[in-house]
Amino acid sequence: MNWKPELDDLARREAFAREMGGVDKVKRQRDQGRLTVRERIDGLVDQQSFHEVGAISGIAEYDENNELRHLTPANCVFGRARVDGRTVVVVGDDFTVRGGSADASISAKPLMAEEMAHDFRLPIIRVIEGSGGGGSVKTIETKGAANLPGGVGGTRWYWYTTANLARVPVVGLGLGSVAGLGAARLAATHYSVMTKSSAMFVAGPPVVKRLGQDLTKQELGGADIQTRAGAIDQAVDTEEEAFECARRFLSYLPSSVYDLPPTIPCTDDPERAEEQLLKAVPRNRRQVYKMRPIIEAVVDQGSFFEVSANFGRPIITGLARVEGRAVLLLASDPFHYGGSWTADACQKVVRWVDFAETFHLPVVYLMDCPGFMIGLEAEKSATIRHGVRAMAAVNQSTVPWCTIIIRNAFGVAGVVHQPANRFSMRYAWPSAYWGSLPLEGGIEAAYRAEIDAAADPAAKLREIEDRLNKLRSPFRSAEKFWVEEVIDPRKTRSLLCEFARLAEPIRTPGPPGNMSTRP
Repeated sequence: MNWKPELDDLARREAFAREMGGVDKVKRQRDQGRLTVRERIDGLVDQQSFHEVGAISGIAEYDENNELRHLTPANCVFGRARVDGRTVVVVGDDFTVRGGSADASISAKPLMAEEMAHDFRLPIIRVIEGSGGGGSVKTIETKGAANLPGGVGGTRWYWYTTANLARVPVVGLGLGSVAGLGAARLAATHYSVMTKSSAMFVAGPPVVKRLGQDLTKQELGGADIQTRAGAIDQAVDTEEEAFECARRFLSYLPSSVYDLPPTIPCTDDPERAEEQLLKAVPRNRRQVYKMRPIIEAVVDQGSFFEVSANFGRPIITGLARVEGRAVLLLASDPFHYGGSWTADACQKVVRWVDFAETFHLPVVYLMDCPGFMIGLEAEKSATIRHGVRAMAAVNQSTVPWCTIIIRNAFGVAGVVHQPANRFSMRYAWPSAYWGSLPLEGGIEAAYRAEIDAAADPAAKLREIEDRLNKLRSPFRSAEKFWVEEVIDPRKTRSLLCEFARLAEPIRTPGPPGNMSTRP
């Protein structure tokens, strides 16, 4: 006697689970250009590495003899898998079963995925489509009562969803219509990706229409809207691209805050000196230039992975490697408001500096910041308040920091180019130009009487500008040791590689001190 009958029963139940919502629902999913949840997991993780938990959970139908007729699986699929050889937790919504809503969910499954990631210190990837378990209007009828958000027994999932942000890398992929709780789960991540055909919103078009706004899904929460708002970090054309983004993002990070980011072998010469850097910054300070080629020239070749590119555009943020060591890279983009920090840019700095602190990433900042954005719109958006929050995030950070002043450094935003009250490395290019405020506009105010009294006011203004600009040379500041070093731009990579080597042993794994990690 053996247990083969039971194993046959198990295999039959597992076969039902693999059918998901049934042939028609699966066909509809594919006809609309979307993969099924199981195809997504297979495309995301290392081949044959997925170990599913709770595959046969769901709603069963039995005959009069109590024999199983059919099993409709729960619309959450989760388990452990490997990504580039490292164990992660993957949890995905099955849109073919009741559109991923609570009517077909078992709340313990997504909760257990979060618990597993938290307690075993594993990165978690959420593959989200639908309401993510948030339910629908029909839930009231199917459950027989209205759900109280955060009611008795209903808060553990929410606690883990946000607690994991301070413990393990969290990635979210929005691959379809994502609403309500699903949108919250997608936003409660360190890095989020959506396909350009997807949409995300707190409430969908039918609900919003009751407010008098008749919008399509794309008009309400399409990729362009969400990436510009900063709710989503990246938009891609295909689901396969989303999987690759998730894998690459995780490659820079430790499995948890109790580890350090991995260092990989580097074939790029740390002493590589790019001649193009000598002419990267134009002499005419009114002329813009491209920062991204400078980034590519100083980090390991092909290693820069930009995030949140469509939000807070005066600041470029991303992950990179310097002699094989992972760093968070911040850089100014003079193509957007001259690199001035807008309210959005300040929020972006807060988020990614917090992220670097959480996962022990040294920070490299390529700076060209003429100050906070000014004007009526800047005042309406409380730029200075967001700027002070950015200053607090930088000052509270403890990770090693290296700043290269490429051109401008002015005003209060200019101060926020390295943490206060601790040592960090700083170098200036010969093109650097700084002060409490730019000369433009300031001269007219400070020297008004002298200019007005001159026979030729315009000539007098030029004379004063020339005189003060000579005093603005970075070499004058270096003479007084107000800046440590002025360097040949071609030495930038070599110095950054040295910084990364020096930074490596002084990072301490473990939860960050008093930092709060925000998605």
